[in-house]
Amino acid sequence: MAIVIVRNDNLVDVWKDALSSQAPDIPVYGFGEGIPESDIKMAAVWKHPPGSLNAYPNLLGIQGLGAGIDFIFDDIEIREDLPIMRVVDPYLASDMAEFVLAVSTGMLKKLQDYKYKESLSVWKPQSYERFKEVTVGIMGLGKLGLAVAQALESVGFSVVGWTRNSVPEVNFPVFRGSAERAQFLSRSQILVCLLPLTPETRGILNRDVFSALPRGARLINVARGPLLNDADLLYALEQGMLSEACLDVFHTEPLARDHPFWNHPAVHITPHIASVSDPKSVAPQIISNYRKIIKGEVPENLVSRSAGY
Repeated sequence: MAIVIVRNDNLVDVWKDALSSQAPDIPVYGFGEGIPESDIKMAAVWKHPPGSLNAYPNLLGIQGLGAGIDFIFDDIEIREDLPIMRVVDPYLASDMAEFVLAVSTGMLKKLQDYKYKESLSVWKPQSYERFKEVTVGIMGLGKLGLAVAQALESVGFSVVGWTRNSVPEVNFPVFRGSAERAQFLSRSQILVCLLPLTPETRGILNRDVFSALPRGARLINVARGPLLNDADLLYALEQGMLSEACLDVFHTEPLARDHPFWNHPAVHITPHIASVSDPKSVAPQIISNYRKIIKGEVPENLVSRSAGY
């Protein structure tokens, strides 16, 4: 009985070491190694090649190696009877909150615009805004969204939230569903997207949403790339609906070298680093899930196939 790690980056060995140090008794393999395929009971994955898990006939469960698991649902060859788990890293929420706070502060103080003007040798002081003058709208109020809201409020930002369904108990205004979305957007001077990627949310960051924001609003997308309609964002920037956007996630990663986002002065790009799962931090819950599925028990952080997260 063993675990296989299937990732699309160079971190397989890092994850192998984290899991092996937590449970030396469990064999852990990397995809493409000399794997006894019939021994594999759990696949721990991050953007694995579609269909690649069919190689393991005795697979009992799939463990996502991040908070997002949409890429697993994109693999239509995965058996529907297999449980899918995501990781809940205590650092993910705080890391995301720090990132969004840093980006929001930079937007208020025009730091990215100064960086661009620096490349042109342009000296041009500008007016700036203060925390208390700006309202941040957060789309998606799961654990990450609530952590972001708390961090923003702690320094003086006003916060409003929007959810598709449930409304958490918080001290700031929360709007729900499509009927209340326009009201939420009208108050969001900075729009932060932390929605899960589902068939219903794909492409939700579009021209209609941008036109409902206060003119000159800013966008921060730290959720999933396919939530954004790229062409609509470029149009919104050209028309002045938005003044700038910070994007940490993209339809295809790495972002293609010829993508127009790279050279747009109002688009700020980071390489999907806003919040990254720490292998050492989440290894215990992965090993716990492995032992549970071996025993036929219900694993932790089980994902709902019907909800998509």
